[in-house]
Amino acid sequence: MYAILYDQTPAHKANFLKLANAGRFDSTEFHRVINEFMVQGGDVFGRENLPESEWYTVPAEFNPDLIHEKGSLAAARQGDNINPAKRSSGCQFYIVQGKVYDELSLTTDMRKLQEAFMRYIQLESNKALREKYLAHYEKGEYDSLNAIMLSKKTDLEQFLSVNLETGKRKNQIEAYTTVGGTPHLDDAYTVFGKVIKGLDVLDKIAAEKTDRSDKPLDPVYMKVMVSEMNRKKITEQYGYEYPED
Repeated sequence: MYAILYDQTPAHKANFLKLANAGRFDSTEFHRVINEFMVQGGDVFGRENLPESEWYTVPAEFNPDLIHEKGSLAAARQGDNINPAKRSSGCQFYIVQGKVYDELSLTTDMRKLQEAFMRYIQLESNKALREKYLAHYEKGEYDSLNAIMLSKKTDLEQFLSVNLETGKRKNQIEAYTTVGGTPHLDDAYTVFGKVIKGLDVLDKIAAEKTDRSDKPLDPVYMKVMVSEMNRKKITEQYGYEYPED
């Protein structure tokens, strides 16, 4: 895979280059692989058996223009309960695979939709709808359940006077309904680069058989090499078009 690093995330870019140029990513594994989600690796600190006191972090660098579309390179981190500032791991990263979304489900707050829908079907006048929902629920047909709820979105907003929109931005809607990705991670994890060639390799890694902890049964190792190239040459060689500044 070939990837670029974003200038808009200078701390993450500098840190990644430091580790890569020192060869510290080489022979680390993609140790967490989830199909239609992401592949995670680069556990330099763990492989080198560093004491946890040396497991440094990098300040978050969120940017509304840098989202979790397929191929995005982003920093892993600890959870909000112990990391409220959302600081990134100093070494671990993941590459987004995700999936393609339809615009209706992408722009709908599904948690709020479900809450509103459950209130709605308690009305006696909606008994038939309630029974239809329960029939699908008992069969575990969750896609059908979501389809039923989404079909009632406008009715629910009007009847209950609720706003069920997610507030997704134009760039998010365009990306997630075409190339796909993982929209729920936006503004929570720092995206600092993007794969511009070799997404087929990403798909192959994501399809690896894994154990219960999502670790590939057959280890998938990485080697990271760095080269400097100007934007014009990147566009000519890889076809990647940089957005206008």
